[in-house]
Amino acid sequence: MLPIFKSIPTHMDYKGQKLAEQIFQGIILISAGIGFVYGLIIEQFGWTVYIVLAGFAVSCVLTLPPWPIYRRNPLSWQPALPESTAEPSQKPQESTKKKKHK
Repeated sequence: MLPIFKSIPTHMDYKGQKLAEQIFQGIILISAGIGFVYGLIIEQFGWTVYIVLAGFAVSCVLTLPPWPIYRRNPLSWQPALPESTAEPSQKPQESTKKKKHK
């Protein structure tokens, strides 16, 4: 793979995903409203479809790529635990007595 493709960020944080979803839905809703009203005024359903498709294309361009606006709140992960060569520890049993249910 070309090194230029490896330098392109491909992630989006959770708040960025929420923002992208809200922008996507808002653009689709607004374009549907405008398309419906315009198509109703000129009595051409085709223009309604064209306007909604244009809104869909604009919303895809704005929300599908991981723009920097969607990567402002990165998660801080815990550091990885070092691997040990010892046997994995077993969980201590909480109680060896079996409880009787009524």
